[in-house]
Amino acid sequence: MWRTEVDGLRVTWRLVQHHLIAIIAVDNASDASPVASFCPSNYPDLALARELLPELTRLWDAVRHEFWTKLIPPMSLAARQRVLA
Repeated sequence: MWRTEVDGLRVTWRLVQHHLIAIIAVDNASDASPVASFCPSNYPDLALARELLPELTRLWDAVRHEFWTKLIPPMSLAARQRVLA
């Protein structure tokens, strides 16, 4: 389970089979009051969450960035230098 925070909002999400992102809930980071929550049998993926809550674009972008950073970590400086050599 992962949490990403942007603009005072925190989204809880997890990876499911085939590297899909399942959005579990969105809360206010300051007091944990719910903004949106979803049923476990029907967690939206990131694309559907964007459609359902388009005003949270910056939050969805941050989730996507964190997902890719975890799936494919950035190369170290030494590795980049070897690739460029």
